[in-house]
Amino acid sequence: MNSTPISRFPHLRQDFAASLVVFLVALPLCVGVAVASGVPAELGLVTGIVGGLVTGLMRGSSLQVSGPAAGLTVLVYEAVREFGLPMLGAIVLTTGLLQLLMGLLRLGRYFRAISVSVVEGMLAGIGLVLIAGQLYPAMAAKAPDSGLGKMAHLPGAFWDAFGDGAALSSLALCAGTVAVLVLWKHAPAKVRTVPGPLAAVGLATLAVPVFGLPVATVEVKGLLGAVQPPPLSAFAEFAGVGVLGTVVAFTLIASAESLFSAAAVDRLHDGPRTEYDKELVAQGAGNAVCGLLGALPMTAVIVRSAANVQAGARTKASRVLHGVWLLLFAALLPGVLAYIPIPALAGILVYSGAKLVPVRALAVLWREHRGEALILAVTAVSIVAVSMFEGVLIGLALAIVKTAWEASHLRLEVVDKGAGPIEAYLSGNATFLRLPKILDSLESLPQDRPVRLNLSGLHHLDHACRTALENWAERHSAAGTEPVQVTEPDKPPRATAASRPTEPV
Repeated sequence: MNSTPISRFPHLRQDFAASLVVFLVALPLCVGVAVASGVPAELGLVTGIVGGLVTGLMRGSSLQVSGPAAGLTVLVYEAVREFGLPMLGAIVLTTGLLQLLMGLLRLGRYFRAISVSVVEGMLAGIGLVLIAGQLYPAMAAKAPDSGLGKMAHLPGAFWDAFGDGAALSSLALCAGTVAVLVLWKHAPAKVRTVPGPLAAVGLATLAVPVFGLPVATVEVKGLLGAVQPPPLSAFAEFAGVGVLGTVVAFTLIASAESLFSAAAVDRLHDGPRTEYDKELVAQGAGNAVCGLLGALPMTAVIVRSAANVQAGARTKASRVLHGVWLLLFAALLPGVLAYIPIPALAGILVYSGAKLVPVRALAVLWREHRGEALILAVTAVSIVAVSMFEGVLIGLALAIVKTAWEASHLRLEVVDKGAGPIEAYLSGNATFLRLPKILDSLESLPQDRPVRLNLSGLHHLDHACRTALENWAERHSAAGTEPVQVTEPDKPPRATAASRPTEPV
């Protein structure tokens, strides 16, 4: 009996409808991310196409959609500015190969061990730089190169814009685009069948001829003209530390963002869970193809993925079809891009950048986990002040220091009944980080009283602490009192009497 398409693909109707929604969401974002990254608009579409047709066909996360992401815009812009557009393909290709290798070595699961505060701080820093950077094209002005420069020169740029009619028109169009995106969720349900980003760009595109606005529009080169495989000479540049650092940054950030997105998408549906190592392989294959085509790097994108789930997608067919629609648009209607105003794309990315800054999460962290809030804030500020790669490294270093500090948590409980030996109980993790306070507390005990030191509550006792405790015991015993009695950690703790309040060490 021959099977029909419906029986072979029982969810085809749902996936087909979802793919159209994702396509309409992805189209303006692909173009906007490319323009903001300083590359031809068509390269954003190429990455979206590869995300659908290559990564979309592979196993990993069935409903997650990949493409060019706002989270990498700042890093791509810096790489293109410093090394040139031909180098971008070589960097993205190498990034993809590294992701493939990590996935095959089953390292994908370990990305879940990265501090969430560092990742959120990274996204917040990217969001701040993205907002500041896109406000300049919104005012028809050139953005400074550094993150601090973008922040510092904004007041002057706004002041200059109010004296320039063209700049004011451009800024008004950007503000209108952001307003549409913010208010779209309050529109009637039938109107909201059109995705917000597409509606915002469409309305802005119509406003330009209607009101005769003197604003810049997207430059179009054609799909084949924009695709430029990296020359072999580009790979000679990998001897430089700067290129290698950029590759590492691309790899870590793209992988972490994709896998964190996968975890978020898993919470949105009840279907199969993400296979993290296979998802990393899929992302690596996609980035390798993007690199060969000289296109933008890809990550999994939570906005498109959430739209896919909410539109009723059931299988990976929806994300593959969205890649088909992007390909047909790029092949048949590339001239439409030339009508899209740059300020409208800037507005979309300003809105996207604002959503990357976790204001509410930071407020909750500050109330409940101030150490994590500090890591988030320092990571974000470091990215703005220095650069993406160094900022993430600073955040990771701070997270490691915080973890080491917490891992060395130790408490000293002293039981003194007024007569007889003093009981001293150590519990927790005794490491060299707490050694000064351990010794200060023990040396403050009366010299003329015998001491029983109970270490049975310790989970860890490092060599430095053991040596220091032995030396203290010898010094205390040499004062003429009874020798200090020490209960080793592997022996059962003795019963405790009423004690004075626990003293943190």
